[in-house]
Amino acid sequence: MSVSHDLETYGLILLFGLVAVESAGIPLPGETALITAAVLAASGRFNIVEVIAVAAAGAIVGDSTGYWIARKGGRRALGKIPIARDALPELLPRGERFFERHGPKTVVIGRFVAGLRVTVAWLAGISHMPWGKFVVYNAIGGILWATTIGLVSYYFGNAVIDAVEKYGLIAVGVIVVLAVLGFFGHRWFRARMDRHAEADGNSPLESEPVD
Repeated sequence: MSVSHDLETYGLILLFGLVAVESAGIPLPGETALITAAVLAASGRFNIVEVIAVAAAGAIVGDSTGYWIARKGGRRALGKIPIARDALPELLPRGERFFERHGPKTVVIGRFVAGLRVTVAWLAGISHMPWGKFVVYNAIGGILWATTIGLVSYYFGNAVIDAVEKYGLIAVGVIVVLAVLGFFGHRWFRARMDRHAEADGNSPLESEPVD
């Protein structure tokens, strides 16, 4: 049975389950389910706001579950694997330093990349990224991901599915991430230019001195 048929049969409960389980660390087609549900919403079968809300909730719940499983038992589980056990003393401090410096953006951007989407919560948990910081940026990433992928799929419909089939989810995810970063980067650059203009005593729209 196809994801489309399953979603039409079981509704948004299935969407929540697929996204949550994928986010918790099991490679299921969570993002494919979101894309399909958004395309179905464009044809009137679902409400796009509900699709986005359910997908975001599934992502946040699933990532939080994966984080706590890894935080409580991840190191112990790795310690039972000979190769991993020998590498832990060196790798764990590196992981902790990495998530201390880059954890927030890794959690957010990882939501858009297929491989990281399945593993980032586990990596954050094993590295003992602070829970308060993780839950905030996990929510930001989940909401951004569900909103961006949901709306793009809703408005472009089958073209998104064709792109996924042709280029893969990773390529589409990279394009989406670059678009989001470009948008916010442009806003940041404009705000920075405005602050510099104000500091020089000119408004952003005034470049000539006033007599």
